Amino acid sequence: MDWNYFLELFLGGLTRGSIYALIALGYTMVYGIIELINFAHGEIYMIGAFTALIVATVLSMLGMNQFAILICAMVAAVVYSCAYGFTVEKLAYKPLRKAPRLSALISAIGMSLFLQNYVLLAQTSDFLPFPSLIPDFEFWEPYAHVISSQELVILMTSFVVMVLLTLLIKFTKIGKAMRATAQDKVMAALVGIDVNRVISVTFIVGSATAAIGGVLIASHIGQINFYIGFIAGIKAFVAAVLGGIGSIPGAVLGSFVLGWTESFFTGYISSDYEDVFAFMFLVFILIFRPAGILGRSETQKV
Repeated sequence: MDWNYFLELFLGGLTRGSIYALIALGYTMVYGIIELINFAHGEIYMIGAFTALIVATVLSMLGMNQFAILICAMVAAVVYSCAYGFTVEKLAYKPLRKAPRLSALISAIGMSLFLQNYVLLAQTSDFLPFPSLIPDFEFWEPYAHVISSQELVILMTSFVVMVLLTLLIKFTKIGKAMRATAQDKVMAALVGIDVNRVISVTFIVGSATAAIGGVLIASHIGQINFYIGFIAGIKAFVAAVLGGIGSIPGAVLGSFVLGWTESFFTGYISSDYEDVFAFMFLVFILIFRPAGILGRSETQKV
């Protein structure tokens, strides 16, 4: 066995998984609190990437250096995506809080289609080139054949975001309010927690992580179009379900498992059926573990 090639595929899958995790965290956080799949979440990821493209194009024309452009584009993408996530929650989900779940599901799908077509009309249906915002580090050149400096930055950024998110949920006041709301919304409201505010903050935090993922992966791949949110959103949803929907550690683990599965299948078998194999793996896991890898089965009394 070529261990260098194996290591290359392993690190490539780790990079993929870290991007999926940034998007899957938004899915699982929203589901954990309101038990609703936000199918417009992938489009928030896409909007973040387009925002970064616009900002990066303008700043490069002004002659700013690469690292400053990356920071400014990232901040703009996060702010803009958070605004969209907040607005989507207020317009499409809050009015249906007490409605049947099917109504909320249709609303989520409708928002996804609306945002796709909104960006299609505002931009173009063609793939647009995305500048490489992540710099190449000279000190990393001897190791670039295994993992590039761009992939290293993606891994480090994703790791930092996941750690900060974990600290936010475990040790801050709003994080404790999120956990209380996820456990029982009625009791959380009775003890003085503003449930609507907590849900809005959850959408904002999830949108921020998705925007960071959008900027990183668009810079790495080098192109974007209006449809990238759908593909990435489906993959991240698969990762969240694979790990156990509603579980933050499960979303991260499921993302890495999916990333490694795709990477090794592409490297050793064929890239033509990469997505097919990923979904087959999901079906296989759910047959034997319906709640996901880290999910808990719930017993309901009739």
